[in-house]
Amino acid sequence: MAHEESGGFTEVELAAIRERAAELRAEKGGKKAAAGLEDLLKSIRAMPEDQRAVAERVHVIVSEAAPGLRPKTWYGQPAWTDADGKVVVFFHSSAKYGTRYNSLGFEEAARLDDGVMWPTSYAVTGPLGPAEQEQIAQLVRRAAGATN
Repeated sequence: MAHEESGGFTEVELAAIRERAAELRAEKGGKKAAAGLEDLLKSIRAMPEDQRAVAERVHVIVSEAAPGLRPKTWYGQPAWTDADGKVVVFFHSSAKYGTRYNSLGFEEAARLDDGVMWPTSYAVTGPLGPAEQEQIAQLVRRAAGATN
């Protein structure tokens, strides 16, 4: 993603910043969990069909694998938080940022630590098969602190 010649943010980056600011204002205003879910579903509905199908599947996987995580948006994209409101898992649509692939990622609140180095983000280039779905479920359970 190229920056403007001035070295400033691109329009896409500025839009993401504005979305995040609106999310923070809503949270500060006591936004209800149901509104977080509706925002997440709205962000998924706005994606192109192929990415929407992947994001919808990720949402189902996260909801089933770690029912204690709360859905919301983060920079206008689907995310799931722990009880403290910290993002654990997120999904970024490639269309949103003009990138080559969708990303499934984990933030610092995720409990994925494994030695001195471990992956925190995965490229998702197509439909999720059974093996990928199980891998995501295992990662999400682990990230959320589930022991099974």
